[in-house]
Amino acid sequence: MPIYLPIAEVSVDALWIFGLGWIVGILSGMFGVGGGFLITPLLIFSGIPSTVAVATATNQIVASSISGLFAHLRRRNVDLRMGTVLMVGGLFGAAIGVWIFNWMRSMGQIDLLISLSYVVLLGTVGTMMFIESTRALLRTRSGVVPPRKRHNWVHSLPLKMKFRVSGLYISVIPPALVGTGVGVLSGIMGVGGGFIMVPAMIYLLGMPTKVVVGTSLFQIIFVTAFTTMLHATTSYSVDMALALMLILGGVVGAQIGTRIGMRLRAEQLRILMALLVLLVALQLALGLVLEPRELYSLEVVRGR
Repeated sequence: MPIYLPIAEVSVDALWIFGLGWIVGILSGMFGVGGGFLITPLLIFSGIPSTVAVATATNQIVASSISGLFAHLRRRNVDLRMGTVLMVGGLFGAAIGVWIFNWMRSMGQIDLLISLSYVVLLGTVGTMMFIESTRALLRTRSGVVPPRKRHNWVHSLPLKMKFRVSGLYISVIPPALVGTGVGVLSGIMGVGGGFIMVPAMIYLLGMPTKVVVGTSLFQIIFVTAFTTMLHATTSYSVDMALALMLILGGVVGAQIGTRIGMRLRAEQLRILMALLVLLVALQLALGLVLEPRELYSLEVVRGR
């Protein structure tokens, strides 16, 4: 059933958009990511203008993350103290990211910025995650016990705080910086930032994998909600009809994804996520080098 989206000024199939939200909701529950790294490119591939895709995708991320978070809270797999530190940094970063988004949009370069950001970040993170997860899986199968983690530079920083759920006593500076970086990405790319935050929480902060997913979702909820509000009040590019269809699918999918994630080993989850990230990066990279069907496009800038 086709439906007209007033802000995007295009007609799309409602069932297709619901299906996108459902798939991304499953990924949110499985991997602890908001799913924006997938939903935003898929919306763009479906004919939604990139500015509307970025601003609207964060609505779906909020809904699917809330649904997934409740499932993890029931299992007590959420470090609320760590999540709060990440959230504070994320709110600050989101404000910076939305400012950059609007500045590049006024210069007419926002489409290029979004595509390049996805290709570079997804390609880098996906490759690193795939290599590390493959090594961990091979060690597990061979029965080799990895060496005990040593303290790194993170543990020597000041302003330390005890995170009981994660079993850590580290400085609040690294998680705050991670949150800030993720917030900037959320504002520019319409992502929850889980594909950056999850590896950072595991490999940089040393958090247990079982706690990482729920804690990531906790931070994503507040940062993406704040990002949505900023986009709605500054660029006027949030399409609520599109957001509603994505939300309905995302809430249902997140519950399914959480159950699937509980049945898989941590190494398997990370390999699957890495492959998804690399696939999306490859598709966007091809879009940058292949000649488009329409060499020129016009965009109506609202709120001026």
